[in-house]
Amino acid sequence: MNALVAQGPKASVSRGLRRTAAAAATASRGSFSTTAQTLSEAEKSEDQTTHFGFKTVPKQMKESLVRNVFSNVASKYDLMNDAMSGGVHRLWKDHFIRKMAPAPGAKLLDVAGGTGDIAQRFLQYQDAVNGDAASSVHLVDINPEMLQEGERRFAGSRWANESRVSFTVGNAENLDFVADDSFDVYTISFGIRNCTNPDRVVSEAFRVLKPGGRFMCLEFSRVSNPVLAALYDAHSFHVIPALGELLANDRQSYEYLVESIRRFPPQDAFAQIIRDAGFTTIGEGYENLTFGTVAIHSGYKF
Repeated sequence: MNALVAQGPKASVSRGLRRTAAAAATASRGSFSTTAQTLSEAEKSEDQTTHFGFKTVPKQMKESLVRNVFSNVASKYDLMNDAMSGGVHRLWKDHFIRKMAPAPGAKLLDVAGGTGDIAQRFLQYQDAVNGDAASSVHLVDINPEMLQEGERRFAGSRWANESRVSFTVGNAENLDFVADDSFDVYTISFGIRNCTNPDRVVSEAFRVLKPGGRFMCLEFSRVSNPVLAALYDAHSFHVIPALGELLANDRQSYEYLVESIRRFPPQDAFAQIIRDAGFTTIGEGYENLTFGTVAIHSGYKF
């Protein structure tokens, strides 16, 4: 009897400990569930938002916000490029076309083609270097005002008269009006950083290029030298918005354009996005120009 009595408190304590442990486990599961739910909601929120310059905005808003920026700057776009870069952007674009070295008869899809300066250089190269009258360019831009500037550039030109240049308002992320495997070269110049989902843009480029076709992107990038980077930042954040206000009466749009450069992936990260889309890159996959102020990215569809 004494032995049985002696075991009673131990059994009671044991049951109490089991209840306490079970309660703790339940609380732990509840806490874990709440934490997981919070993380899931945070991840979901991140999936639904993106950057617009340094601001965070819903993804569905960015397209219209970017369209408004380029509607504001379209008529002064080429002038501002000259002012902001001291005309160096012309040298970058000339080198971009020489590096492309398109074959005679090549079909170019120039996305975010805007005012048509890449398209014009392409056709001039084909005429001068290849003596080619068969190559053509299809310009695509999401902004009608920018595309109108391109149409004005080509109005009355022999290329327009020969139907070697065409224009479509369209979204780089969804080129549903372009057939698979239909172009030899795809270019996007100073445009991809303004897209909501750059990875989708590159995937669409892969789809529309022919086997053996080439993706080429000219875009602002990262300056690695800290002294030069500090000078570049001072120019970007102080001089460029001031020029925008002086020449285009629009400081805010040019502040966005500067901020969008800083939010774009650095060279190695963007080169990996290109490879992830299926392209083959040679070496690092990019060439820095002017100390990394801009970079030319290139990939082949094999």
